Amino acid sequence: MAFSQVKDSTILETKQESTSKLKEIKGFNMYPNPITNGILNIITFENGVKSIQIFDILGKRVLSRDIIDPQINLSSLKSGVYILKVTENNRTATRKLVIK
Repeated sequence: MAFSQVKDSTILETKQESTSKLKEIKGFNMYPNPITNGILNIITFENGVKSIQIFDILGKRVLSRDIIDPQINLSSLKSGVYILKVTENNRTATRKLVIK
């Protein structure tokens, strides 16, 4: 007859959110997308000053400014696909933006 010994053990499992989620702007929303009238609305929970950067598909920055108003006029940009980067209170959101 064989005997075996079992020791008590505890498994500790923690859930860790990715750092990209922690640094994302809370409540970030942008509309309309695609833009047809030149106006983009950028909404967040904090509604603070936002730093806006827009890049073309080659990575060239085509617009950079700080905004307080949730609406930004982008009618100076040509039709195409862009990358929108918004920073507010050390948090960042990056999205694809289409202008028709």
